[in-house]
Amino acid sequence: MKSEAYLFGGVAVFFLLTDAVYILLAREPAGIAALTVSCFMASVISFFCTVNYRRKGLRPEDRPTAEIHERAGRIDFFPPESGHPAVTALGVTVTAIGLVYGAWLFAIGFGIFAIGLLGMVFEFVGREGD
Repeated sequence: MKSEAYLFGGVAVFFLLTDAVYILLAREPAGIAALTVSCFMASVISFFCTVNYRRKGLRPEDRPTAEIHERAGRIDFFPPESGHPAVTALGVTVTAIGLVYGAWLFAIGFGIFAIGLLGMVFEFVGREGD
């Protein structure tokens, strides 16, 4: 993850420098906001990769002497089909429409969204998978 951290750190620095030049020359708020947000997003990814590298060390694919069998075995648990993403999407849609039509529809949409989100988060808690 060290190389990825450097890569996204470089992207963040690029967006920071571009943003600074854009602020001086263009003074256009939408472009400034977009470049600032891009810098922050690249910084977050770089920070995540740095923390992950410090916590877990080198991965097999980071070492030139690594063998293929070092990545063998079970990778992770991947859930089967679930209806919760559709409920969450419906909740987000109704919430967005509620911004236009009123607080009552927003509250209903937020409730649907919360049910779907909590369902996705807690659906497989305690299960190991096969």
